Amino acid sequence: MKEKCPVKICFLIMCLCLSAGSYLFELSAQVSGEMKVWHSITFTFNGPQASEYDTVNPFTDYRFDMEFSNGTQKINVPGYFAADGKAGETSARSGNKWRAHFCPPEEGIWNYRVHFLKGRDIAIADDPEDGEGCYMNGYSGSVRIEKNESNDPDFLLKGRLQYTGNRYLRHAGTGEAFLKGGADSPENFLAYSEFDGTYYGGKNAARSGEAVPGHGLHQYGPHIGDWREGDPQWKKGKGKGIIGALNYLSSKGMNSIYLLTLNILGDGDDVWPYTDRNERYRFDCSKLDQWEIVFSHAEKLGIMLHFVLQETENECLLDCGYLDVQRKLYLRELAARFSHHTGIAWNLGEEHNPTSWSPYGQTYRDTKLMADYLRSVDPYDNFIVVHTHSDTEQKAKDLNAYLGFRNIEGPSLQCGNVDEVHETTRLWIEKSGDSLHQWVVCCDEIGQHWKGALPDSFDPGHDTIRHKVLWGNLMAGGAGVEWYFGYMYPHNDLNCEDWRSRDKLWDQTKIALDFFCRELPFHEMKNSDEITKSPDDYCLSRDGDVYAVYLPEGKDTEIMLKKGNYSVMWFNPRSGGALQPGTIKSISGGGYKTTGSPPVSDGKDWVCLIKKT
Repeated sequence: MKEKCPVKICFLIMCLCLSAGSYLFELSAQVSGEMKVWHSITFTFNGPQASEYDTVNPFTDYRFDMEFSNGTQKINVPGYFAADGKAGETSARSGNKWRAHFCPPEEGIWNYRVHFLKGRDIAIADDPEDGEGCYMNGYSGSVRIEKNESNDPDFLLKGRLQYTGNRYLRHAGTGEAFLKGGADSPENFLAYSEFDGTYYGGKNAARSGEAVPGHGLHQYGPHIGDWREGDPQWKKGKGKGIIGALNYLSSKGMNSIYLLTLNILGDGDDVWPYTDRNERYRFDCSKLDQWEIVFSHAEKLGIMLHFVLQETENECLLDCGYLDVQRKLYLRELAARFSHHTGIAWNLGEEHNPTSWSPYGQTYRDTKLMADYLRSVDPYDNFIVVHTHSDTEQKAKDLNAYLGFRNIEGPSLQCGNVDEVHETTRLWIEKSGDSLHQWVVCCDEIGQHWKGALPDSFDPGHDTIRHKVLWGNLMAGGAGVEWYFGYMYPHNDLNCEDWRSRDKLWDQTKIALDFFCRELPFHEMKNSDEITKSPDDYCLSRDGDVYAVYLPEGKDTEIMLKKGNYSVMWFNPRSGGALQPGTIKSISGGGYKTTGSPPVSDGKDWVCLIKKT
C-alpha cells in the first residue's frame, strides 16, 4: 500500500485545528451588564442563522435555555432568538444571535450551562429530551456577582418585588413592603408610533361604552420635553416621547404602569408582539427589543411593569382559550425577554370572566393552567394576578373560584361603583386569608366606565376618588391603586397623550403613599373599622400601639383604645406636609376615647394618627 504523504497529513490536521478553533470562538458567550446582585446580565451566543420567517421557525423549532447555579440555588432561564443582536436599531429580521437575561439574587460565583435543542415544536415541549442537542448545547462558564452599591436606582438596589404570602409585595433585597400608585391608562401604552411594526389593525368601529379606537397611534408629544440627555432612544432620536412620559410619571412619585401586551380584537387593537396582526407563531424581534428599552428605563425609575396578557374580547384568540402551542409560545417569549426585570406583575387578563364550563371562553381550569405554565417558564417567580369584571356578583363568583389556588396571588380589582372599593378590598383580604393563601389586593380600575379618574380640568379636587378609592383601598389593608381614565373625557383610556392631564391626582396619590411609608408600620397593621363609632371612618391599627383613622369630613370620632398613653396628631391628605396638632394632643387609653378635632374644621377629609408614647 502506498504511504500517505506526511505533508498532506500535517496540512489536514492544521485545517481541522483551525476549523475547531474558529468553531469554539464562535460559541463563546458575549456577556454584558453590571455583575451585581439584581442587575440584569445579558448572554448572547452565535447560534444557527435564522429568520423570523424561516421554514424552520426559530421560535418553535429551537429551544435555548441557560441553567445557573451557585451551590444552593438553581435557576433555569429561557432564552430567545435575537436576530442580529441589535434589531431595535437595525430592524433586522434575521441573524444568528441567541440571547438570555440572568438577574442574580445573590452575590458570589454563579456557574452556567447552555441547553440548545432542535426539533419540531421543541420550544414548548413538555419533555425537552425530545430535542436534538446542537450548536452551543453543553457550553458552560461562570460569572462572579458583586454586592449592590448604595447609588443603584430603586429596584436595582432594593431587589425584586416578590409575593411572600402576606398582603404586600416585598423587595427581596431589603424586605421593604411595597405600595403601588400609578397609571392604568392608556391601557394601550405600547401602541406607540415609533415602535417597529405597530399600527391600528381594527375596523375603526366604536363600541358602546368604550373609548373610540383608531384615532392614531400614541406620540406622547407633550412628554418629549421630559426626555433628558443621556436617556435611552433608538434609531437616532426615536422613543423620546414614551421615555419622557415615564420620566414624568416617576417625577410625580408614581411607581406602577398598566400595559396590555396583546389587544388584537380588543380595545385599541394596536398592540401585539408578533410580526403581523394575523401571526401567532413568530415574534417581531425589533419591536420587542424596543419594548425592552422602555421597560429597562422604567425599571431604573422604580416603575413596576403591570403586564396585562389579554383582554376579555380576545381570551380565546390563542388556541381557542386552551393552553396549547400558541399560548405557550406567547407566555414563554414574554418570560424569556422580560421576566428578568425586578418589578413585574403578570395579569392573566383584563376583565377576565371565565366559567366552570363554556364553549365561548376560557374556563377556570384554562386560567389555572395558564397561570401554572407562566409560573413554570418564569425563572424568577414574579407576581401573578387576575383582573376582574366590575359586576359585584360576577366578581365574587370568579374570585371564589381562585381562592387557595397557589399560582394566582391576588385580584386586580375593577369596581364599577367607587363606593364599593373599601369593602371589596377588605372582603377579599379576609377571604383569601381564610383560604390560607393570602392575596395582595389592588384596585386597578374604577367606574363609572365612562368617567374613571377625570382630568384635573374637570375634577380639580378629586375629592370623591381620593376618599373612596385611594384611601379606601389603603385603609382596608390594600396594596395600592392604578388610575383608569374612562372613555368620555379628553386623554381617556385609549388616547391619553399627556399624563399631566391628571397632575393633581398624582400629587394626591403620592401624598397618601408617603404618609403610609413614613408614618405607619402598615405591613403590620390591619383594618379595624369596627373600633370607631362613626360608620364612615376608615381605621387601620396595630392594636395597642398605633392607629390611623381616616375621617372623610374631618369630624371627631370615638375610638376604642387599650390602656396606655397616646399622642394625637393630624395629617392633611389633600396637601400633605408635616403632622399637625389638633384640639387634643394626648389621650389616656382604656375604652372609647374621643379623637378631638383636626387643626382646621373645614368639612374636608383628615387623618388622625394616634401613637402610644
